[in-house]
Amino acid sequence: MGKNSIAKLTFRGGVHPDDGKALSKDKPIKTIIPKGDMVYPLSQHIGAPAVPIVKKGDRVLTGQRIADAGGFVSAPIYSTVSGVVKTIEPRRVVTGDMVNSIIIENDEKFEEVEYTPHDVQKLSKQEIIEFIKDAGVVGMGGAGFPTHVKLSPKEPEKIDYVIANCAECEPYLTSDYRRMLEEPQKLIDGLKIILRLFDNAQGILAVEDNKKDCIELLEKLTKNESKITVKALKTKYPQGAERQLIYASTGRAINSSMLPADAGCVVDNVDTIVAIYHAVAEGKPLMNRIVTVTGDAIKDPRNFYVRIGMNYKDLIEEAGGFVSEPQKVISGGPMMGFALFDLNVPTTKTASALLCLTKDEVSMMEPSACINCGRCSDVCPGRVVPKQLSIYADHNDMDAFVEHNGMECCECGCCSFICPAKRHLTQSIKSMRKTVLANRKK
Repeated sequence: MGKNSIAKLTFRGGVHPDDGKALSKDKPIKTIIPKGDMVYPLSQHIGAPAVPIVKKGDRVLTGQRIADAGGFVSAPIYSTVSGVVKTIEPRRVVTGDMVNSIIIENDEKFEEVEYTPHDVQKLSKQEIIEFIKDAGVVGMGGAGFPTHVKLSPKEPEKIDYVIANCAECEPYLTSDYRRMLEEPQKLIDGLKIILRLFDNAQGILAVEDNKKDCIELLEKLTKNESKITVKALKTKYPQGAERQLIYASTGRAINSSMLPADAGCVVDNVDTIVAIYHAVAEGKPLMNRIVTVTGDAIKDPRNFYVRIGMNYKDLIEEAGGFVSEPQKVISGGPMMGFALFDLNVPTTKTASALLCLTKDEVSMMEPSACINCGRCSDVCPGRVVPKQLSIYADHNDMDAFVEHNGMECCECGCCSFICPAKRHLTQSIKSMRKTVLANRKK
């Protein structure tokens, strides 16, 4: 390790699942040219849905805005191809919901609008925020929270750390790894742009220590950057979860009632930071992302540079199709992703991976009675007792669930993974958390 690295920074708890990353990590990112209709759901982010500003029959260009933000906590959407607006109607998305979407008939000419690059050194803080907002940048690690909101805390002078989440602890996913190897300077320049918003902040590139090549490359490129440090974190799941990442990187702790800003931190993942660079330095809206298509059912697992709006079926085809019909297809990784029942859905701003497995091992395991071994508590990074919380959830005892800190669960799945009785602990707790949050909004 170089002078900036501090090995074995970590948190209490966690597990070590088989990471499955060898399937795709050593292959360069491949760019896909989309064919056929493109589908743009108007809800690709936390907050109010975007509002269409095009209508059926309109011709649009690549990079043209097709929907405005529907409020402060919202984000605009841009076309990623040129073509004609076919219709605006509800379409199925990865969660199974029907979401109002703009459908564009791709003419495969890819005629593009002109972009206006900016001299970052001459931009004010407000201009940087506006460019990020106008580009439609959201958290691309899965949450989809509009980035301009995250970068506008009430007291920016109290932000001490801007943490680039380079951990990528979720098994099978390698998109951040390939991005760090192939476009490290964009990540560093994006982090420097964010640091311009916070006068007192230091930048941290937080990388798990199983990515030694990335650590060495980032250290080499930041050796003269006084405000940026590369920190090597212990390889353990869920090292990339926000609370665990902040604790491992800074020693500061937050709970479910706090935001990272309350601990003087801002956290963004690799793809989001690169999107910030494109938005501010190059004047380009968010139109692309890297998606890992992998699993033992895929003929050629690898990472693809994908235009948002493409159909998942096209990604499977680009990866050589199926070796054999998969028993389970997951959007995301095996720990926090969710199973798909239909591949005819579009990629969105938050589409990180498509995992195709020949065996559905979870459904093959029949849950049995809890043996009170305590392993779920040992591995829980939230320091709660999953066994007890799942009982409260199964009995719909909301008061006891909240009283015993059920809201501190980060839904990482460690308890279900380690449970020898194969109980669906995370599923029960997650359902109750949703109920509690829904009741709080009433």
